[in-house]
This record gives sequence, C-alpha cells and structure tokens, in this order.
Amino acid sequence: MSEKNKIYKIILSGGGTGGHIYPAIAIANELKNRFPNAEFLFVGAKDRMEMEKVPQAGYNIKGLWISGIQRQLTLKNLMFPFKLMSSLWNAIKIVKSFKPDIAIGTGGFASGPLLYIAASKKIPCLIQEQNSYPGITNKLLAKKVQKICVAYDNLERFFPIDKIIKTGNPVRQDLLNIESKTVQAKDFFNLKHGKYTLLVLGGSLGARTINDLIEKELDFLNTQNVQIIWQCGKLYYNQYKIYNNTKDVQVYPFLNNMDFAYAAADIIISRAGASSVSELCIVGKPVIFIPSPNVAEDHQTKNALAIVNNDAAILIKEEDLEVDFKNKFSQLIQSSDKQKHLGENIKKLALVNATKQIADEVVKLLEK
Repeated sequence: MSEKNKIYKIILSGGGTGGHIYPAIAIANELKNRFPNAEFLFVGAKDRMEMEKVPQAGYNIKGLWISGIQRQLTLKNLMFPFKLMSSLWNAIKIVKSFKPDIAIGTGGFASGPLLYIAASKKIPCLIQEQNSYPGITNKLLAKKVQKICVAYDNLERFFPIDKIIKTGNPVRQDLLNIESKTVQAKDFFNLKHGKYTLLVLGGSLGARTINDLIEKELDFLNTQNVQIIWQCGKLYYNQYKIYNNTKDVQVYPFLNNMDFAYAAADIIISRAGASSVSELCIVGKPVIFIPSPNVAEDHQTKNALAIVNNDAAILIKEEDLEVDFKNKFSQLIQSSDKQKHLGENIKKLALVNATKQIADEVVKLLEK
C-alpha cells in the first residue's frame, strides 16, 4: 500500500477558544490532503465552541466534561477533581475504541486528559503551543510527548530543548495573498475607496473593553476620516448593532470572510491571542494591539511584546486607553511612513509554512 493510501487513525484535541480550535482544524486539513483515507477524530470540551466549529469543518468530535481551574475559589473549582476523573475515564474509552496511530494536541483543557492517556498507552504524541508563554496543559504534557511545535523563540525555559521545533502557528491559507483582493474586498463590504478602513477585532467571542472604546470614540474616529468594520463578538452584537451604517460603521457578530476583512483594512485594532498575532504577521498591515489582561499568565501582552519589540506594531494596555488611544491613533493615521514601516516589519515576522511543517513532523512520527 502506498504511503498516501495508508489508513492512519489520527486524533486531535484542543479547544475552549478559536485560538486552539482553528490550528487543530488546519493541521487536520493538511494531513487529510496527504492521507485521503485517514480517519480523524477530534476531542473537545463538552460545552465549548469546538462542539459547533469542528463539525462545521467536516470532522467528528467527542466532548469531555472538563474545564480549566478558575483563579479564585469557586464552585467550578470544587467540581474540577470530578471533571478530571470523568475526563480521564472517557479519554481511556475513546483511545481504546478509536485506536489512534498518533495524538495531536493544540492546547486548552480538553487536550490534557486525552494526550495524557494517549502518551501513557505509548501512542506517539505531538503538541502545538501557539503562545509565547505556554498554557498549563502543554507545560504538564511536555515531558510525555515526543515533539513540541512552537511559534516563538526562548521556549526552552518551559520545554525540553530536544523536543522543540519552531514552526509558527497554522493559519488560514486564504490569507497568503490578500494584496490582490483589496478592491474586491472593499466592494464586498460596500466601502468607500478613497477612505481609510479600520478593522476592529476582539477575538472569537468579542472583547468588552475594545467594544466600549470604539463606542466611546466613534465621533473621534469620524473626525479621522475612517470607515469601520467592527467585529464586536456574538455576546455583544445586540448591544452594538444600533451603530450599523451610522457614520460609516458596520457592526458584525462574527466575520466569516476574514481574508476580505484583512484585505479591506488599512489599520487594524486587535487582541493579541496567538492565532490573531500569527495571522496579522502574514497580513502585513499596521496593527494596534490591545491585549486581554484576563488570560493565564498575561500571555497576550507577552505575544504582543514579541512583535512590538521588533518595531512592528503598537501596544496599548487596557489601563492606558483613556490616556493613549486618541494620541497614538491620530499619529498613526496621519503618518503613511509609519503605517508602511509597521506593515513591512510585521510581515518580516511571518512564518507562512507552519501548517506544512507541523504536518511533516506528524508524518515523521507516524513513519517511526
């Protein structure tokens, strides 16, 4: 049987946020291209967005009853030992019945029990760490897995150096040549061609602080001659949809045509989740990062600083928005040199072959 026709069984686990789900789907898609007969199974957390997004991408998924540990003492924390035992027990059943040839984890709580069980059954395991500061799940799994694909330098502080491969984060392939789509994208969104376009992104669920900022500064932004594509997140859409089509503003709960959104944008305001940062490097537009301070180990600020320290983006912390936002935004929009400089520098940091390289590492483990 030729390598391409081998019927490998591949299990992928990761989720909780888009940042863990989309890389897993991208890796699965690449492996499916290489092994059309392979069988895939995703494992996620029962009540999280992967239970919807993975089937939409055409894959089967099983859910575990698991969640992360909260920082303060809550009822959820008291439930954690029971959830963990339940998840480990179900992970044993899933691994036993599916019999995977390899297990791939992209972070998030669901991948912990699944990869722990797979590794203990001597199944080859690979994890992909998107952030510059790893999550607790991947730190705990590092000793048990064979390969760790990372997107940032200096992660040997957390992981065994002989297992680390710097690949970058998997991103959507349709972002690779957005320059050719600008005119089409502006028409798609019914935008004015002679006006600056600001794209506002708050992550897959939305970001309250960014939404509050945009609402408060709509008049100011109007004076800056910008039109706005504002992805406010589905949690906030009902609150902000009243601004739709006022003062050249378009409000969306979620953007399905991200390639067009990026192609239409002249300036982007974004959170600094790992997947977003990787995409923005490929897109190569001037970015203002407003990291979420409410994430484990403040990893979004660390992700943003990795870019800012290369003179490739602007960072404004949430607590500084009041003082800094208008000033930094007007300086950026009034200087086409600064826009060009940031766009060129961020593009230099792009790792465009991540998905292919991660799949190469998976194939090496399968061939062993």
